[in-house]
Amino acid sequence: MNVFDILGPVMIGPSSSHTAGAVRIGRIAHALLGHPAVKADIALHGSFAKTYKGHGTDKALIAGIMGMAPDDDRIRNAPQLAAQQGLEITLRTVELDDAHPNTAQISLTDAQNRTITVQGASIGGGNIQITQINSMDVLLTGQYTAIIVLHQDTPGTIAAVTQVLASCQANICNFRLSRQKKGGLAVMTIELDGTVTQDLIPQLDALPNIFSSTMLKPQ
Repeated sequence: MNVFDILGPVMIGPSSSHTAGAVRIGRIAHALLGHPAVKADIALHGSFAKTYKGHGTDKALIAGIMGMAPDDDRIRNAPQLAAQQGLEITLRTVELDDAHPNTAQISLTDAQNRTITVQGASIGGGNIQITQINSMDVLLTGQYTAIIVLHQDTPGTIAAVTQVLASCQANICNFRLSRQKKGGLAVMTIELDGTVTQDLIPQLDALPNIFSSTMLKPQ
């Protein structure tokens, strides 16, 4: 256990689970889209759905979608700031199967009609788990540098990606592959010990069968 586990995150209140964790989920969706969102569909499940107004979960998610950190003073005014920036927000509640009580699904669209859908749970103390990207199962905690690679499910693609990582002296501590179907869209989620430079991303994007790669720094 470290001091973060004991004291919790530096954040705007009132709740680490409903506020800090929610901001972090929104920030990861923002990072994966890679461009400012113009539309955001936010679906809340369980405790998030029941208590989001009192705990400011909606404001926290919107703030994260706009790239704010958990300690940003502007979180309280995130809906107003989103409106000023032309970010259209849809907020609704859902019932999800086998989902953590503090779960949000976020679908973002940018000005070029590029989209990303992320499902994440706030599991306590500001800690999170990203459990789906574009309806494919993943497991990301936001505690490690992570590489997210959307690609065609083609023989040799995993080997090519890991060879690039090895050439950059990157050490993989967690790896997961999920795919929609054999030969279809797939996603690699790779968590790394230590740090790597952003130069890694163009090398991955240049590989055959890669649609996009994104580096997530610890949130």
